[in-house]
Amino acid sequence: MSMLKVEDLHVHYGSIHAIKGISFDVNEGEIVTLIGANGAGKSTTLNTIAGLLKPTGGHIYFEDNSIIGVPTHKMVDKGIALCPEGRRIFLQLSVEDNLQMGAYTRPAGEIADSIADVYDRFPRLKERYKQVAGTLSGGEQQMLAMGRALMSKPKLMMLDEPSMGLAPILVQQIFDIITELNKAGTTILLVEQNAQMALSIADRAYVLETGHIALSGTGADLLKDESVKRAYLGG
Repeated sequence: MSMLKVEDLHVHYGSIHAIKGISFDVNEGEIVTLIGANGAGKSTTLNTIAGLLKPTGGHIYFEDNSIIGVPTHKMVDKGIALCPEGRRIFLQLSVEDNLQMGAYTRPAGEIADSIADVYDRFPRLKERYKQVAGTLSGGEQQMLAMGRALMSKPKLMMLDEPSMGLAPILVQQIFDIITELNKAGTTILLVEQNAQMALSIADRAYVLETGHIALSGTGADLLKDESVKRAYLGG
């Protein structure tokens, strides 16, 4: 079943045509990744789906309902969570207060159990639950951003550059967590510059080039594709 469907999407920044008629879908239970160079339109695509940017053409459907024009906070109600580029955690708040902020759409009686679930998944955050978020390491901040997104109990989690700025050992850890989240039932739409890692966990993938989809296929097939190797894998 197609959970998310994007059809002929166009996005402009003033006179700049950033997204030029892309179409793709994400099926329930999948990990789908968008790869491409800086400026290809990956983050713009996620931000448009999340309602942070208004498209200038095309359609976006979530569970067969149009979501264009739906306010961002209502997207969270519908089951879409965005873990943004740069983490965007609340630096002055504690770890636990950040998690509480992620649960603003949830019934109060369910929040404690959700926090416990996040701590089970991210033991490092449990150890630091009183710590001010701005003093966490980069890897811990990424875990907190993901944990905060999970607090809304999303059906679809969109992750924007989760490995950015992290040491290789932490990159592997973050991708292991993404895989575990998917196995536990969360559908994933992943934007990532580390094409090797993204394609290795993706069911399907799309290559964005200057606002167009240049190539699509399974993650395994694109890992072997010679043009992808040359452009993104150093092959």
